[in-house]
Amino acid sequence: MKLIGMLDSPYVRRVAICMKLLKLDFAHESISVFRTYDQFAKLNPVVKAPTFVTDNGTVLMDSTVILQYLATLTDATPLFPTQPDATLRAARLTGLALAASEKSVQIVYERNLRPADKQHEPWIERVSTQVLAAYAELERELSAAPPPTRQEQFTAADVAVAVAWRFTHMMLPELVSRAAHPQLEKFGALAESLPVFADTPPE
Repeated sequence: MKLIGMLDSPYVRRVAICMKLLKLDFAHESISVFRTYDQFAKLNPVVKAPTFVTDNGTVLMDSTVILQYLATLTDATPLFPTQPDATLRAARLTGLALAASEKSVQIVYERNLRPADKQHEPWIERVSTQVLAAYAELERELSAAPPPTRQEQFTAADVAVAVAWRFTHMMLPELVSRAAHPQLEKFGALAESLPVFADTPPE
């Protein structure tokens, strides 16, 4: 099995960490969709990260789709809860975390890929508001129900939240106040101290 993409992508990192939680052996190819576009296109003509190649050569993309497949390959601690209430909460956390990641990525692309004179500030302001709203909701969720504290307790939803928080602060450090989100900051720091996160750094 191969995971293709740069770990500075929250989606690639999300999959890599979850694969390690599942104790699945895989090769990681750190290929950029920008700097090495042609090389990436040979592996997946859609050029979307993460790209995952199964042992039989099937190519998958989209982090959630990949994780749904991987969850069927092992009897290790499940990535996805099965009880209705837990499933609902995981879906809520995942949706918010992926929204925060997506909107953060949009701001990074707008600032770094578009010439300064072509950047649309009202668009950046709108997307920034969406990032802040997603993290405000996540802060409320973590305040209402404590997140896990041990690596073996982490689900795919918990990984998505921690990875999103790290990504936004790595790429847009001025956007979201750490002090205004104490639960997220505490959880993010705890997650990054765990071996599976520390062994899968985004840089």
